[in-house]
Amino acid sequence: MPRDLSDVLHFFLPELGGDLESPPGHARPFARERAATGAAPGRRSLPAREIGTRRLPLSVLGVPIGERDVVHAAYTWNLARETVRLGGASAIVTPLTDRDSPLWSAHDPAGATDVEVVYSTADDLAGLRRHAERVARERGRTAGGGIVFTRIPPAWLADTPPEDEKPDGDGRRRLDDAIRWLLVFTSARPREIDAVFERIQRWVRGRPGLEIGVTVHGVHGIEEAREAFDGLARGCDERLRLPLASYGLLVDDLELYRSIAAGRPMHEADRDAPAARSLTDVARLLYEDARSRVLG
Repeated sequence: MPRDLSDVLHFFLPELGGDLESPPGHARPFARERAATGAAPGRRSLPAREIGTRRLPLSVLGVPIGERDVVHAAYTWNLARETVRLGGASAIVTPLTDRDSPLWSAHDPAGATDVEVVYSTADDLAGLRRHAERVARERGRTAGGGIVFTRIPPAWLADTPPEDEKPDGDGRRRLDDAIRWLLVFTSARPREIDAVFERIQRWVRGRPGLEIGVTVHGVHGIEEAREAFDGLARGCDERLRLPLASYGLLVDDLELYRSIAAGRPMHEADRDAPAARSLTDVARLLYEDARSRVLG
């Protein structure tokens, strides 16, 4: 799991500014981490030959998205589509209350046969997690693995975790229904960075071991994204003892707005545009991390 934005910059575009060519011998962050430790932190990895042949369950990725947050929902839908284009399987699990909301209807999910939107009757985080896990196991019948993107109402994360999501008597974390892996979107605006930190501070309370990755969107260059991520990561490290992972950056929100208006994925407009290419790179980072996770 990449720790810093600098670990993933070599995935991104020369058009964003700076020389992004990897120096000789520079390994991809996943390969470098596993070469040093034998596995990604806190999880068991599979040999490359086994990953290529074994039928893997999908990984469950929680994405905190508000009920009117159409922008972050659109990025999530596009990342799900990109996961499929990269060779994985994908689905979106979301509360039943979203059925009549604009979050997913703007993308015409009924016509997207490769990414199903699954509406869950769960009314709390543990129930939503269990539903997402069932979808992950049902869809995980291909060798490529993949991701179940799970829309979590932010208020559900702020609630006190139920007993089955807390550490047990000897301090070990019970993972049956716990949320384990989150993706958080943020812009580079200082006010939003501060708000994201405050939300993360509430979310991690009572949830030791929660892994959070961040994607910075709407930036014009790498330095803008680096400064935003580094400030957030430093605050989480120093004040919460929480290491954040970087899942890169997304450029040019205007292209996203156009795709929302057209009801089509971003890559269909111009696959070589910086916005579409950065989306593919973020999806690749998430997909490779998902393939390194083995559900029990």
